[in-house]
Amino acid sequence: MFTRLLSPGLFPPRLPGFASQCAVCRSWPARQVCQPCVARFAQAEPRCAGCALALPADLSMGLRTGHELCAACARQRPPPDRTLAAVPYAYPWSTLIAGYKFGEQPGWAGFFAALLLKAPGVAQAFGMLDARDWVVPMPLSLVRLQTRGFNQAWELAGALARQSRTAAQADARLLLRIKHTRPQSQLKREARLANVRGAFEVDPLRVADLEGRRVLLVDDVMTSGASLFTAAQALRDAGAAHITAVVLARTAPA
Repeated sequence: MFTRLLSPGLFPPRLPGFASQCAVCRSWPARQVCQPCVARFAQAEPRCAGCALALPADLSMGLRTGHELCAACARQRPPPDRTLAAVPYAYPWSTLIAGYKFGEQPGWAGFFAALLLKAPGVAQAFGMLDARDWVVPMPLSLVRLQTRGFNQAWELAGALARQSRTAAQADARLLLRIKHTRPQSQLKREARLANVRGAFEVDPLRVADLEGRRVLLVDDVMTSGASLFTAAQALRDAGAAHITAVVLARTAPA
């Protein structure tokens, strides 16, 4: 399995919150990633409100109103009301997220949550939640959870809820993954939606808890959006009134 094939030395263990070398530039001391590297590699950029793809610079001189959409989302709006992303899935974030996800380093969740809360729109989305709303991670299948040892989306969702001090409840059992599927990375774009069709379901005993409520759906990486959008549709079908998808990193279009 991929988790076991990684060399332990590839992702050296780090102690969150303690001074250490920056994981990017190796400056000392730094907290996981130093501020100059964050400023350099996590610059805010215009993104599609539907799928969080990076958009060209706005040349309207401020005359446009509302959230921008890419051409695909303008033709067919995805299930989330809005999708927000902090960084591109590129150097150095792709390497750091791989270490977090596959290198058994859940301690990175706090740093990544802080990075997300600084991204445009994310703190505001948390601020709109009340005590009856939900922060929900993308669920893993039991097979993948046993292999990886933890759900990276749940660790991220929990850290976001704590750092934002939201009144909403973070819950890993509201949205269920009821079907184990092949990794999306092994499939071509057109096969990914079919792969996750029917994979997600809201706990039937808790549908009433979701009806008419706001939901923040959290994941670490968004590629085609097939999994995220399928999960969001399951939440919508169960009665969620407003869904904001929040992802740490967004890949570039293939």
